[in-house]
Amino acid sequence: MRWRYRDTVLTLCTLAFFATMVARLAISPVVPAITDEFAVSNSVIGVALTGLWMSYFLSQFPSGVAADRFGERPIILLAIGGTAAASLFIALAPVFPVFVLATIALGFLAGLHYSVATALLSRTYDDIGTAIGLHNGGAPAAGLIAPVLAAWIGVTYGWRPAVALGTLFAVPIFVLFAWRVRPTPPRRPDQPMGDRFELGPVLELLSRRQIAFTVCLSILCAFVWQGTASFLPTFLVEHRGYSTELAGLVFSAYFVVHGVTQVGIGAASDRYGRQPTAAGCALVAAVGFALFVAGSEPVTVVAAVVLVGTGMGWSAALLPRFMDLLSEAERGAGFGLVRTVYGVVGALGSVGTGLFADLFGWGVAFLVLAGLLSMVLLALVANLVLSLGY
Repeated sequence: MRWRYRDTVLTLCTLAFFATMVARLAISPVVPAITDEFAVSNSVIGVALTGLWMSYFLSQFPSGVAADRFGERPIILLAIGGTAAASLFIALAPVFPVFVLATIALGFLAGLHYSVATALLSRTYDDIGTAIGLHNGGAPAAGLIAPVLAAWIGVTYGWRPAVALGTLFAVPIFVLFAWRVRPTPPRRPDQPMGDRFELGPVLELLSRRQIAFTVCLSILCAFVWQGTASFLPTFLVEHRGYSTELAGLVFSAYFVVHGVTQVGIGAASDRYGRQPTAAGCALVAAVGFALFVAGSEPVTVVAAVVLVGTGMGWSAALLPRFMDLLSEAERGAGFGLVRTVYGVVGALGSVGTGLFADLFGWGVAFLVLAGLLSMVLLALVANLVLSLGY
């Protein structure tokens, strides 16, 4: 099959997503070492990670507005370059407050990428669910590499070189993107950016029934995703007694499954519908979390990894639904807006999971995640069976 320019754009957008995700995921496998050095609890480190993910999603709406004004290419380049710089600052943090500030900066800069890249892909692909599924594959690809590398580097050289992986991967991808991706014409080059932040249009978009429903589902799913991405290695170390290296290996296996199934989930949402596919994701992930808690036998852990890794691909079903509900003119800033809203609230999954673990133990914390996914499943089934129109 002939290689087309849009394939180059998709490949490099995926690599850019990969780079921003490596930087964020490199922190999780070395959380125990970070808490030891700075003498903080799981709850406190959870606050730092929540700050990372909140700032990541807070930047989604402004990034969409900026892309509408200046085009997608410079915003994505800023995201990749900013990721490289922020990762380096985290690695050099002398005290915990500086670590927190650098982590928040990483989240904001990395967050400039996703909504803008998705809007760029929506310009060139008709099967947007499949394109988003392929683009989302950058995250699990990062999950395959970052946890194992970060865990090994953390044990061998310390946590600071481990988190500097973000810089190592982002710099060459920045160069590739700048070299091969052409500038794109902005959607709204003459409209003042301040007009896009007026409260009335924002509330009108978010109050549309189907969008509001999808935002609520995405909040619950994002909460679970954040808790998993932040604390699955720590759960395995502290609850199951795994070594740091083995926990990192399992974490990578989770992302391998996540990556392999993303494209299939996106394609299924194109063919069978967004809601049935999202409901299936919620069901299998909820069962997977219950298996993580139920036992430590290898077969149980493998099954849990497969189920949770598959179910956490919910975004390849729900995010295309937002695109279905938005007009062409709304897809830049509008998609960024809904990403910001559900992501900022969902980012509480890091601090929430850490708090539940401190108060009640890791088993209860992971069962809470299963319960939230069960709520998503029930809401989707009710909407489909009862034809509620959300």
